Amino acid sequence: MSAVLVGADVKLPSPLRSLKGTVEEPWQQVLADTAAQGLDGVLVRTLYELSPTLDAGLLREVADTAAGLGLYLELGVGKVNPYMAAELPEIRRLGDGSYVEGMARMIEAAAAIGCHELWTATGNFQAALPGLHKNDRYRRDAPWADQVAATQRLLEQLAPVLRAHGSHLNLETHEEITTPEVVRLVEAVGPDVLGIAFDSGNVYVHGETAEAAARRVAPYTRMCHLRDVAIVEGPETLDRYLVPCGEGTIDWAQVLGVLLAATPDLHLTVEPAGPRQPAMQIWYDDPRWRAAHPDLDPHELDAVLDCVGAYEHHVRSFDRPDAAALRAGGLFTREEFLRRSAGHLRSVVAAGDHTHPTKEYIR
Repeated sequence: MSAVLVGADVKLPSPLRSLKGTVEEPWQQVLADTAAQGLDGVLVRTLYELSPTLDAGLLREVADTAAGLGLYLELGVGKVNPYMAAELPEIRRLGDGSYVEGMARMIEAAAAIGCHELWTATGNFQAALPGLHKNDRYRRDAPWADQVAATQRLLEQLAPVLRAHGSHLNLETHEEITTPEVVRLVEAVGPDVLGIAFDSGNVYVHGETAEAAARRVAPYTRMCHLRDVAIVEGPETLDRYLVPCGEGTIDWAQVLGVLLAATPDLHLTVEPAGPRQPAMQIWYDDPRWRAAHPDLDPHELDAVLDCVGAYEHHVRSFDRPDAAALRAGGLFTREEFLRRSAGHLRSVVAAGDHTHPTKEYIR
């Protein structure tokens, strides 16, 4: 049996760009460090972090260097919700004043170096804002239905360039969008140009479990961000924390079985949390949250609520960190999160007699 492949998530320094238009931390070092850790690839979340000018020579050099180290290279191209486009001025600059053209140029640049599965998402999370309004789903200036409709129109504008290059934009199951909504977008615009990047940790904030969500998105899933969850009682409502795979409440044998049955060559991505992370709330008892989730399955929500007791059982039985420790943070570094997650996923895949690659991304 061949080994399961595992890639690396590397935080780029701030500021990201030098005067020459490349990342300040040499990308060569990023790739070398990834290989030295015994990992197998990287996903750069936004292409312009490598080159804000999309320098073709530089991008080709990056791809060739990755290949020479035996690493795969995958890319993301920013967000596709027009209501938060102002938060990404780099993309509009790439398009000489057009956000859509900036996205199109990134798709073309990625295709030129052989990257056709492209990460994207439909919103942001603003941790400093109060309550529900941390999440773009609950923006005060735009109903979520309007945001989804505008997102679909933007995706339809990008569909021709995606078709021309044989590429897919893969919509993450991000914290502002539910899995039924992601599936509807893919089906409306076309699975020949859109796919899904399944994030196992985000779905819980919508009253979804990773196991049920995986079944919904599996037919269209082309990328993954995998991490486990600990759901605990918080000061205001339920708090969701991210923990290494195998150290929360997700049934990984079930999740991976569903995903890999649908797409046997699917790459599995581990997205580690750092030593400090804000809790993400599940506002299940807020009437506004309920009204904002017309697709909610009450039985699935009950399963999410049951995760509180399931994690508490682990705390009592296996000495996992309790709510106070999770709030305090410092339980693991990003590297430890990756190592522990990769080890668990490898063991699950091996037990299922799978030989599919697992990877991480540069955020």
